[in-house]
Amino acid sequence: MFSTFKEILDTFTGSPSRPSAAEEARALQLATAVLLVEVMRADPTLAAAERNAVIVTLRDKFALGDDELARLVAQAEQTAKTAYDYFHFTSSLNEHLTHPQKVLIIENMWQVAYADAHLDANENHLISKIAGLLYVTQGEYIGAKMRAKEAAAH
Repeated sequence: MFSTFKEILDTFTGSPSRPSAAEEARALQLATAVLLVEVMRADPTLAAAERNAVIVTLRDKFALGDDELARLVAQAEQTAKTAYDYFHFTSSLNEHLTHPQKVLIIENMWQVAYADAHLDANENHLISKIAGLLYVTQGEYIGAKMRAKEAAAH
């Protein structure tokens, strides 16, 4: 009965009942992109290597074309500038991703942080905070950091 009432209410208020699969996929892409951009922005010296790491990671993770990728990064940068917390992004990821996928996002964040061969304290703090919001354990967090550090050395 409540779901029928909610559907009727949504019809009158113009609220959509459920986002489409494409809208959900785009929201997950944006949430991931914003977190990666935030790592890039956490370092006071904005390095081209970090921006390139964001782009490469998003291209590999989502198999996007150049135009689509450019739009996603631009939207993520704009969204990151106006975001007041990370909960909106991490809650979406927690709802839709498996735990290993969330650990991989933390590893991707470390890859961005290490891209310029310098780990800033702000980057370290940010990734630690996001790992907590994604329910990534300390051991998984350290493992992701070590894998990213080793990959950056090669």
